[in-house]
Amino acid sequence: MLKELKAGFFMMVALTVITGLVYPALITVIAQVAFHEQANGSLVSVNGQVVGSRLIGQSFTKPEYFHPRPSAAGNGYDATVSGGSNLGPTSAKLFTRLKADIDRYRAENSYAGPIPADAVTTSASGLDPHISPANADIQSARVANARGISIERVKALVAEHTDGRTFGILGEPAVNVLDLNLALDAESAAR
Repeated sequence: MLKELKAGFFMMVALTVITGLVYPALITVIAQVAFHEQANGSLVSVNGQVVGSRLIGQSFTKPEYFHPRPSAAGNGYDATVSGGSNLGPTSAKLFTRLKADIDRYRAENSYAGPIPADAVTTSASGLDPHISPANADIQSARVANARGISIERVKALVAEHTDGRTFGILGEPAVNVLDLNLALDAESAAR
């Protein structure tokens, strides 16, 4: 019996070292070499200052910026409380919030047409950094007016910052709000 316990103990130590130390260290090295930007959070810097991440949404409320989709993650895009609201289609709380968000969106953008779902609904994580091209198109007039630039230029920037479908077939085209707003700031600084 002592022989079996000794073999079991050594096997536990060996597997702990392999799966708890060697494997994580190897994967960390591979990630840092092959996918350095993604492994470090896809952080975006402007003039040496980190201003956000391409992977996590953040709040933009000024009229000269494109606004992201609403967040259900804590006090707005808080990654520590990531998650959906879990409100279902029959929830009165969801209906009230959606009605208020629709009214706000229409007023902000002086828009009376159909509203894209991502303009008033939260993503499953509450941290989505993207909006749909249709949502960006509706916001373009407000942004152009607030920045004093042509709507054609704003729409050109939206087109430049629209990511297509993955492998040409998966998902939907999307616009990264942080990247687009930084491009607008760069354009304004250049004028």
